[in-house]
Amino acid sequence: MTLPIRTRTEGPILEVTLDRPKANAIDLATSRIMGETFRAFRDDSDLRLCILRAEGDKFFCPGWDLKAAAGGDAVDGDYGIGGFGGLQELPQMNKPVICAVNGICCGGGLELALSCDLILASDNATFALPEIRSGTVADAASIKLPKRIPYHVAMDLLLTGRWFDAQEALHWGLLKEITTPEDLLPKAWDLARLLASGPPLVYAAIKEVVREAEDMRFQDALNRITKRQFATVDLLYSSEDQKEGAKAFAEKRDPVWKGR
Repeated sequence: MTLPIRTRTEGPILEVTLDRPKANAIDLATSRIMGETFRAFRDDSDLRLCILRAEGDKFFCPGWDLKAAAGGDAVDGDYGIGGFGGLQELPQMNKPVICAVNGICCGGGLELALSCDLILASDNATFALPEIRSGTVADAASIKLPKRIPYHVAMDLLLTGRWFDAQEALHWGLLKEITTPEDLLPKAWDLARLLASGPPLVYAAIKEVVREAEDMRFQDALNRITKRQFATVDLLYSSEDQKEGAKAFAEKRDPVWKGR
């Protein structure tokens, strides 16, 4: 049996490849496998960073597998830990995830990309939230998109389901960078290696603070940071890495991060 997910590692970096011909659509079984994959990544202390990509150059992911739905997969079925695609609802995901988008990225595929921290796309990438045309709601995108880009732009994309290209996605701040299809994966790995050389405890604190502070008043969130009421912040401020950062600065050398 061929699994719809492939993984490989290089040092502290995990690459996850969605490979489910013909279009990399996600059914319930695939979503559950992705959830287990991302949970294992989250809980592995030797892994610091993840790249999410898809096989082929025509499709990144069109989202929900409508053929599987026609065959009995319920749209409100068991997606597994982390919800659809394994990332959207995965608790305590405090490690950076880079998404490398090639080709068509729409519906739940775009929502999956939005669950990552940084998105790179090839210049042939196209995006859409076409759920409106099939009489359903792009649930995760309806929550996330108006917080990421201007409200009226988000509503345009949600209400019309229109397609937009990589240049427009970059213009609105959804992408970090546009590359050629050939350069997409090398660029993603260059970025991953750069981040993997950084302080993992700081990354974890950034991710927890950003996530938890999203619906908090500024002063309430700041008070929780200064009082070390975020678990990752408390761990960081008591860590060897915190001392190493200051020591390396004083000694005018690169710090050696140990993640503890």
